Amino acid sequence: MKEKVQKHTTSNPIYGLGFIGAAIYFISQATGFWIGVLGFLKAIVWPAILIYEVLKFMEV
Repeated sequence: MKEKVQKHTTSNPIYGLGFIGAAIYFISQATGFWIGVLGFLKAIVWPAILIYEVLKFMEV
């Protein structure tokens, strides 16, 4: 028999809320359609940008 393993993560809803917030922010700052599209793409990868900037700030 196979046992079903259930995984409970809380990072998915937090990432989802962060994505929505980032998308609203970046799109509201857009001055044109393509800048809005770029803002949407930035909203998808905002965690990577955040970690990059933190590491750059810490000079690691």
